[in-house]
Amino acid sequence: MAETWLVVGLGNPGPRYAATRHNVGQLVVDELAARRGEVFKAHKTNARVVETWLRPGTQKMVLAKPNSFMNVSGGPVAGLERFYGVAPERIVVVHDELDIPFDTIKLKVGGGPGGHNGVRDVAKALGTPEFARVRVGVGRPTGRQDPADWVLDPFSAAERATLPVLVAEAADAVEQLIGEGLVEAQQRFHAPRA
Repeated sequence: MAETWLVVGLGNPGPRYAATRHNVGQLVVDELAARRGEVFKAHKTNARVVETWLRPGTQKMVLAKPNSFMNVSGGPVAGLERFYGVAPERIVVVHDELDIPFDTIKLKVGGGPGGHNGVRDVAKALGTPEFARVRVGVGRPTGRQDPADWVLDPFSAAERATLPVLVAEAADAVEQLIGEGLVEAQQRFHAPRA
């Protein structure tokens, strides 16, 4: 039986937040579902899910978007972990990252939350920080804008022009992480662009 991976896109629910920087993780899992012609369905774990495959006959992927607000994402993620019987080392959390420039993707397993309350809540609910993260750079605000407000703003017009490429590359990173492993994915996505 193929191993199951849980891929969670963090964000906030509802149309008010759909196009904000904080919801880029959900945009990535939307892209993964769209590539497979799948539509999210309600799940009893307070999340919307798609059950699919990396490629036919390979790893099963459960794509998930918690219905909770970002800072309390842990409950739905832990519920999905239990429901699908997925070990933390086969959980991938996709989220926005202030400390990475826009249009940049970084991958890691474990470590601290880096000030990201959604990641902190997931680690607390799972009882371990040892899960994979696909960190999608949104950069920090210039000037005096509070970072908490910045991530709840929509992407700028210039950012929206390249956002589809960033989201597609982050989806590629998830697929490569699951299919080939962390080191291979890091070698591809951490390398300077030509």
